[in-house]
Amino acid sequence: MSRKTKRFPVHGANPLWQLYQTVSFWKVVKSFVVIQIARYTPFLSWKNWLYRTFLRMEIGEKTAVALMVMMDIMFPELIKIGRNCVIGYNTTILAHEYLVDEYRLGEVRIEDRVLIGANSTILPGVTIGEGAIVAAGTVVHKDVPPGAFVGGNPMQIIREGIEQPTVEQTTT
Repeated sequence: MSRKTKRFPVHGANPLWQLYQTVSFWKVVKSFVVIQIARYTPFLSWKNWLYRTFLRMEIGEKTAVALMVMMDIMFPELIKIGRNCVIGYNTTILAHEYLVDEYRLGEVRIEDRVLIGANSTILPGVTIGEGAIVAAGTVVHKDVPPGAFVGGNPMQIIREGIEQPTVEQTTT
């Protein structure tokens, strides 16, 4: 499965050199400040409020974004995270990639009840299915099926269809 990204060719210098022709300088400044504050905020509800309010990200209820998580600074609004997820320490979630002759944008969709281990990198244009588990240090370069356990670089499916209990099952 390939990633779902939209390609934008550029001419002349590489697209990172032409950064402010692709995204507003002030948007990058605002995103940078908000993300840096959120990275160090120890209160999960405040962190989610910052992301929703200032960056137009979709963050589901009871989702826990750990310290030092690095959200995409240029296109954070392309990140959608479901309910009751855990995003591990120092994870990077990218919605853009700048190459030599083009840049690409792609929505990152993390569905409900997903666990992403520390120091993982999520590339643009991927969907991580409901109930999936991403091992620490994984580079997620393609879609992850619901309930799968994945890990490594390159990412490999270790096990498919892991049955996770729902909130109702764990409270009864």
